[in-house]
Amino acid sequence: MPFGDPFVIFAPMDDLKLTILSADLSSHEELPVVGATVKAGFPSPADDFLEQPLDLNRALIHNAASTFFVRVEGDSMSGSGIDDGDLLIVDRAVEPSEGKIAICFVDGEFTVKRLGRDGRDWLLLPANPKYHPIRLTQEDELTIWGVVTYVIKAL
Repeated sequence: MPFGDPFVIFAPMDDLKLTILSADLSSHEELPVVGATVKAGFPSPADDFLEQPLDLNRALIHNAASTFFVRVEGDSMSGSGIDDGDLLIVDRAVEPSEGKIAICFVDGEFTVKRLGRDGRDWLLLPANPKYHPIRLTQEDELTIWGVVTYVIKAL
């Protein structure tokens, strides 16, 4: 998945740094897919079970015009499987709602958090006990830049 020119944003509220990359869907790279499930035990001859090729752009990006990529630096969402160095696929067309993980712009700072509720109040919830939830008040200025739809990580 090629990317456009990156720009880096800092989120000092929780020592997080995000690099935002635009999606470039002009390339098509179809890869073979094994149709059978892969067991974590004894290997099997997977070539006998190949399905139609898979293009990751088509599989992971549902709204190309509203999708961008974010590279994460920091650990505030590590409990949700979002770790330092991961690449997030973010879709601005997905409706933000309670329980979703979103890229948020709060009072002039960016952060990635799970959206939560506490009665009438909205919360931005980290997934690492080192960080505190951010309780939003009517005085706070919040913009949801998009909802995280996938996490891509190196192993």
